[in-house]
Amino acid sequence: MKQQFKRRPIALFCGALFAFGLYTSAFAQSSQSTVIVTGSRFEENLNEVPANVNVITREEIENSSSNTIPQVLSQIGGLRVTGLNSSALNLDASVDMGGFGPTGNSTTVVLVDGIRINPIDSGSVDWESIPIDSIERIEILQGGASVQYGNGAVGGVINIITNGGKKNINQVSASYGTWGTSINNAIFKNTVEKTTYQISANTSNTNGWRPNTAANAYSVDAKISQDLGGGDRAFIDGYYGYTNSQIASPVVGLVGSGNPLSVRPQNAGNNLTTNNSGFRQGLTKTIDENFVAEIDTSYNNKTSFYYTPQADYFLDLGSTQAMNSKLQGWQLAASPRLKANFADIGTTILGYDFSKANQAGSNGYSPQSQAYILANQYDAINNPYGYYYNNLLSDSQNATQINNSLYLIQRVPLGKIFEASGGFRRQVQQASTTNTSINAANGTVSNTQQYAANAGDVALNANYLPGQRIYAKWNQSFRFPNIDEYWGFAYDANGVGTTVFNGILQPQTTQTYEVGGNWSVLNSKITSSIFKSMTQNEISYNPTTGYNYNSIYQTNRGGILLDITSNITPSLNIGAGGKYQKSYYADGPYAGNSIPIVPDTLLNARANYLITPSWSIGGVVNYVSNQHYDTGPNNYSAAPVMPSYVVGDIFTSYKFQTVEARITVKNVGNAQYSTYGGVSSFSGNHFYYPSEPRSVFATLKYSFN
Repeated sequence: MKQQFKRRPIALFCGALFAFGLYTSAFAQSSQSTVIVTGSRFEENLNEVPANVNVITREEIENSSSNTIPQVLSQIGGLRVTGLNSSALNLDASVDMGGFGPTGNSTTVVLVDGIRINPIDSGSVDWESIPIDSIERIEILQGGASVQYGNGAVGGVINIITNGGKKNINQVSASYGTWGTSINNAIFKNTVEKTTYQISANTSNTNGWRPNTAANAYSVDAKISQDLGGGDRAFIDGYYGYTNSQIASPVVGLVGSGNPLSVRPQNAGNNLTTNNSGFRQGLTKTIDENFVAEIDTSYNNKTSFYYTPQADYFLDLGSTQAMNSKLQGWQLAASPRLKANFADIGTTILGYDFSKANQAGSNGYSPQSQAYILANQYDAINNPYGYYYNNLLSDSQNATQINNSLYLIQRVPLGKIFEASGGFRRQVQQASTTNTSINAANGTVSNTQQYAANAGDVALNANYLPGQRIYAKWNQSFRFPNIDEYWGFAYDANGVGTTVFNGILQPQTTQTYEVGGNWSVLNSKITSSIFKSMTQNEISYNPTTGYNYNSIYQTNRGGILLDITSNITPSLNIGAGGKYQKSYYADGPYAGNSIPIVPDTLLNARANYLITPSWSIGGVVNYVSNQHYDTGPNNYSAAPVMPSYVVGDIFTSYKFQTVEARITVKNVGNAQYSTYGGVSSFSGNHFYYPSEPRSVFATLKYSFN
């Protein structure tokens, strides 16, 4: 694999930044003034939250090389971001904060203004429905948070805040770059007396760097916020997003081999279109000086169309089997909560979360004879998956989930330095399914089921000096299965594929022990934590059988997180961070083997230098260590690994009055790498999805007076 950056130099560079940050002087920024909402769902000081929390500000987003939210999370937040059909738009990007690998996207909760936007299936968040210029800040909480947020908050929480900040923002920007990629943003935000009106929009298009990877996306968001006085406020936010992307095939072979530009002709015409719309609204009401009530509600409707002209993926183009798939679903949620201050007794938060969701899927196939299927069942050279076809004319599935959840959080001061906190949540989920032809994987399986899961945490927080604090915490969080995890795909003796009903799986639970803190050392801000977690009933997919299942074996994860930002001079700001983590099967036949698609080491280094008041330069470098291909819980002793990689971006910008011009070079070292690869359970072939080579973007931003 070709790389301009080498692993050893970047590791040494990050280490040098760590050391340099610790020995610089005159630190002026304190986390004491940072207010967040992610820790308890109410506004609170960052130093009062017993968790590893980083805040990405609006200024940091603007002074970066990021064009999309996933790039912000990867480059500034230092998170693990992956994608299959990667494009400059990052439409299918997934975030894994907890080292869960193939299911990492389902163990990270993503919020907008405190309201969940995760889909009820295993799909990616619709990042394009959140215009990047509408973001005030992003709060990143690493570690379990199911007491506060319920289902899926096992690896961490990402809370995208779009309210607050400057009263008036009126600006437009346009970027154009390699592969015919254009990204255009606009935001108009004005406050009239106590009412703030905000509308933001985005249009993005790319021809794609590989054949059959073109994509386009459009989104609009309109929000009205009302200051009701005395700390009371309300908002309503409506949004619409549209994406259309072509789907390219993976490259057969190990990462770095083969031709990254090769795409099987059978994939020509594969297309995914998604329409996503909904609203979010919230109200904060101060009852008296000791009681504050909040309620937020949301509704989302999403429809996806997937078309592939040759669902059998055979080499012979003379006889094809087209497939049309439609997935339509909606979610409704309401979350009232009450915060009470009882002086010396402490603070109590009592909340209730309700949600109901439904998703229906249907697949239609063109007819194909059984004789053709049996005569053309395998193409080992061009198809990394081996067998893949279905002789059905149509099938459909439907699933409904109803969640009721009650939680309590209590904080008790223990003198001037120490504060104890704890919480508990119980969530009950009722799930029901239908299928036109249920073929149970493990005998007769009920298509309705009710499960419950409990979350809890206990923590001790110590603010022993201004800007200095440490904490110790125990936490249990949980994840219920996604709707699409009720089904799998299995093959009969002739290799003919059929939809299989796995049953409604049990929720998985994860217990985590964590110690960490925030420190202000001279002119540096340091955030760090050490953690160890154990997961039971982990929801997994076995690529050999095609079934989803609850593992009877335990998986463990443990490691250390560290992030440092330093103002070296008024003109120079640097930052560095990293995560070292071991994720492995703790017992059973594969005890000691690593979880696939989970690198042990992530390193991040970033810098921004103001040459003159108008001219600045900056850059970011990310290192990702090697990882195993997605093969399920197999024996890795003789299996190769996906190689490590380093990706760096640089940029320069010039501001003149209300105009800013920027040049960005992404993947400046032209690294050939991949964030996801697997092994076909039928052919035994390795395959991978290559990521983009070097690209250049020019951006022009204009702010209205």
